[in-house]
Amino acid sequence: MAGPNVQLGRLSGTARAGIDEGLRAYMLKVYNYMGLGLALSGAIAFYVSNSQALMQAIFGTGLAWVVMLAPLAFVLVLSFGINKLSAQTAQILYWAFAATMGASLSIIFLTYTPTSIVRVFFISAATFGAMSLYGYTTQRNLMSWGSFLFMGLIGIIIAMIVNIFLASAALDFAISAIGVLVFVGLTAYDTQRIRNEYAATDGMEVATKKAVFGALRLYLDFINLMMMMLRLFGVRR
Repeated sequence: MAGPNVQLGRLSGTARAGIDEGLRAYMLKVYNYMGLGLALSGAIAFYVSNSQALMQAIFGTGLAWVVMLAPLAFVLVLSFGINKLSAQTAQILYWAFAATMGASLSIIFLTYTPTSIVRVFFISAATFGAMSLYGYTTQRNLMSWGSFLFMGLIGIIIAMIVNIFLASAALDFAISAIGVLVFVGLTAYDTQRIRNEYAATDGMEVATKKAVFGALRLYLDFINLMMMMLRLFGVRR
């Protein structure tokens, strides 16, 4: 008969395996939401950019401000209201966010050549994938990066506003280069944070809301990383 320590070791191993399996399923759900959200945005962006009537209706009128600001509104609602929302409502808001984000991103197809957009997309995807994998697998605690990355993000926003008036090519290059570094770091940071938020005791409702919100964070990391890379490497029409 096995001793108590052996039985405890087996039990711990079984419990650990169950947690690992649950964590993998949870992270897969996060990445699925993110990937489908990006696919929806890309499809809508491509469709809108190829419709002269839609482009004129959106960007030739005051509707442009609605399309540009709507994604921010959805992000704020999800960020501050996720605990009060039902899982179904959170999902609806996420898909609505991805759709309106796609409409607002349609302008890049008129700004950059299709070849450079595709090239930058794959570069961004490879970079994002590598950093997200690092954030998921590393034993190093990345939570200390949070305040530093947040300050970098605020600095980028302020610099971009200032450069609207200065129109400095050198400052634009610096913003883009620093932006790539910030969103590369945020990708690893957010992935580890999402992993740490997993709890095997969560019910389906809570787990789904966590997955949706995690997908939103990674979606924003990827989109912003790609936009910064487009500013650096994109070929303008």
